[in-house]
Amino acid sequence: MTITDDVAELRAEDQFAAKLRGMGPVGIVTTVVILLAGNPLLSAILVLVWTKISRTPWKEIGYVRPNSWIGSAALGVALGVAFKLLMKAVVMPLLGADPINHAYHYLAGNRAALPGILFAVIFGAGFGEETVFRGFLFAQFRKLLGSSVAATAVIVLVTSAWFGLAHYSGQGWDGVKQAAVCGLVFGTIIAKTGRIWMLMVAHAAFDVTATAIIYWDLESNIAHLLFN
Repeated sequence: MTITDDVAELRAEDQFAAKLRGMGPVGIVTTVVILLAGNPLLSAILVLVWTKISRTPWKEIGYVRPNSWIGSAALGVALGVAFKLLMKAVVMPLLGADPINHAYHYLAGNRAALPGILFAVIFGAGFGEETVFRGFLFAQFRKLLGSSVAATAVIVLVTSAWFGLAHYSGQGWDGVKQAAVCGLVFGTIIAKTGRIWMLMVAHAAFDVTATAIIYWDLESNIAHLLFN
């Protein structure tokens, strides 16, 4: 292989990477494949592969090294736990939600189901959903709408609505409401900080707290803590 061949190959690779990054036919098809992969964890893995092959800067999907890993994790846990309790005791009752999450009520006292659900909420929800909805989709929408304040507000609203509707098939409209509110809060945070690691921990902590509440059959008690 000659130097000319090497240069031609590099140019071809650059062109393909640019097509993957863009929102032309190749970029759109890639985006659809990622979003329809079947589950959040697989979609997130595809996002990482896309980021690498398309030579997209990691910071564009929020993968920015935190100033302190320990501090970021601690903040994420505190936010996730407090946010879930606030949602269960205040926000969801105000939105008219059923105190019982019937889709996951099978977890009540079900020790055998804990390993599977904890894996799902930590890796599928915490890592997977944040990478896809607050990382990948934010990056793709910015290519279409830009990064102005107005554009960012639209991106937060659209991704929050999308995130909410993604929970309809499994949890009904109550799941949509909760996920949409979470999307608004988490989306606003990443729009401000550009960092996703703390949100991954917060999302996982939120869902682990939800699992604990269901497992110990505390849903009605917490939901009626302020509103009888």
